[in-house]
Amino acid sequence: MPTGTAIRDVSQQLFDAAERVLLRGGPNALTSRAVTTEAGCAKGVLHRHFADFDAFLAELVTDRIDRIRTQTRSLQAAAGTSTVADNLTQALTDLFGSVAVAIVSLITARDELRTRLHQAGSSGVPVLTEATAMIASYLGAEQKKGRVASDADIDTIALTLIGTSHLLFAGRRGEAPETGEVRKIVTSVIADAAR
Repeated sequence: MPTGTAIRDVSQQLFDAAERVLLRGGPNALTSRAVTTEAGCAKGVLHRHFADFDAFLAELVTDRIDRIRTQTRSLQAAAGTSTVADNLTQALTDLFGSVAVAIVSLITARDELRTRLHQAGSSGVPVLTEATAMIASYLGAEQKKGRVASDADIDTIALTLIGTSHLLFAGRRGEAPETGEVRKIVTSVIADAAR
């Protein structure tokens, strides 16, 4: 990038570049040089905006967590519409059809990143923890509407859906499972709870 040319939304451009590198090459391919090369800017740009590369990665994960919080609000608003199975199938496909599986691999691969995220208040496996809370809050909203049994253990159902869906989507190298595969898992897990 020529000197003196301003970069708009630097953080977002770098996050987008990091996600592309991560999807293409996995956690080991994600370096500051790979990110800045992908973003088309000088390496110093990343270090001017973030204390170090792990600080950048922590912000990347936090940005992904914020997206899950936005998705949570949309999913809760969908309570009472369509079917519970349809809403969950769509939510899980949106969640894991994105870069979330690769982000979880990144968190697992980098001890310093996990430490920073936990120090910042994240618990469990960041991204998966927030995704589980998203599903549980949706199931709670459906429970209030009478579409999920009042005695259903929504926390266990949410954990089961996230864990099973993560396994279904992981390791497919860019080839997402068919919607029918996701729906089969959802309908099986919620069979006793959905009305």
